[in-house]
Amino acid sequence: MAENDDDQQTATALDKQNAIDDWLPITSSRNAKWWFSAFHNVTAMVGAGVLSLPFALSELGWGPGVAILVTSLIITLYTLWQMVEMHEMVPGKRFDRYHELGQHVFGEKLGLWIIVPQQLMVEVGVNIVYMVTGGKSLKKFHELVCPNCSNIKLSYFIMIFASVQLVLAQLPNMNSISGISLAAAVMSLSYSTIAWVASANKGKQPDVDFSYKASTKVGVFFNFLSALGDVTL
Repeated sequence: MAENDDDQQTATALDKQNAIDDWLPITSSRNAKWWFSAFHNVTAMVGAGVLSLPFALSELGWGPGVAILVTSLIITLYTLWQMVEMHEMVPGKRFDRYHELGQHVFGEKLGLWIIVPQQLMVEVGVNIVYMVTGGKSLKKFHELVCPNCSNIKLSYFIMIFASVQLVLAQLPNMNSISGISLAAAVMSLSYSTIAWVASANKGKQPDVDFSYKASTKVGVFFNFLSALGDVTL
């Protein structure tokens, strides 16, 4: 009798969780194709941060730079493998959100306090970086297309970019932005390819100084940390 009660409670809990999943935008649709995931992953991994890698390597140096890049690749692949393995590690339950994993490991309340603040810091920080980067890119594009036009403040371009972000954030789920992710993936691969092809075509230049730019040990140290942040981004 007790087992039947436990099974009924478990079934009720699963029904409630499924109802929440059907309502939440991130889990409401299960009709995505595998190539949607490919677009999203390429866009997420080959982002604007790739453009800062040459500068980061110049601050890290050849040895530490290559070592950190390889280490970053290994960590990324390992964490992706962990996420796949932990997605359905509990029979009958899917961990679709990071805080659910935190709650499973640390408990209902402590898991939220550990995971959610870190998520918020990352999300707010990334949004700020990309709004500023997007605004600068729009401003540069405007100057190239219309060099004789009146100057527009950078803050206006940042607001334009943020407004587009706000509109896209209202879409119901990830499937709704698959076309945007495809365009972003194509652009990411394109500018990455342009960067390395142009560098290879230009070849080694004479009288190039490969030493650290900072003149003091403190400056070298902080530039190293900044470059480390660029690589991890």
